Amino acid sequence: MLHDKWLTARLAYLRGLKAPGEQQRQLLSLVDKLRRTDADSRILAALIKVEAAAERAQRAKAEAARLAARDEEAARILEAITREAASREHDQELHNAAELLILAGLVDSETHVPVFDRGELLGALLGLANVPAEDPRRREWKRAGDALLDEKTK
Repeated sequence: MLHDKWLTARLAYLRGLKAPGEQQRQLLSLVDKLRRTDADSRILAALIKVEAAAERAQRAKAEAARLAARDEEAARILEAITREAASREHDQELHNAAELLILAGLVDSETHVPVFDRGELLGALLGLANVPAEDPRRREWKRAGDALLDEKTK
């Protein structure tokens, strides 16, 4: 009964096609044939199986396309989330750097405005950047900075 229902629906679909394939035309011709031979019946049965397989293949192809589109969308979402996380991480690093400037007294904690002239502040930072890593002043600066950070986190 289920097979008959499918076949009836499929035949209606095939009849509605503007350009059915050769096998589909042959199937329609054999279905409409009033007097079928045994050979016709065997061919018709085979064509029905072929049509059912073609429909399953068509559904599988559509499902594969749907899954591929879903996977592409998931990849786009994951990429957006990754970019957003990287942006948040970057923003956090900038915030941390600003907090260090505030802790050092170089930026006002209320207004977030540098307390020194911008050029003077940048010049001092350039001076720090040009001090070699092995310079003893850097070790002293690190000790003083670590001590202040420890004090502020308590």
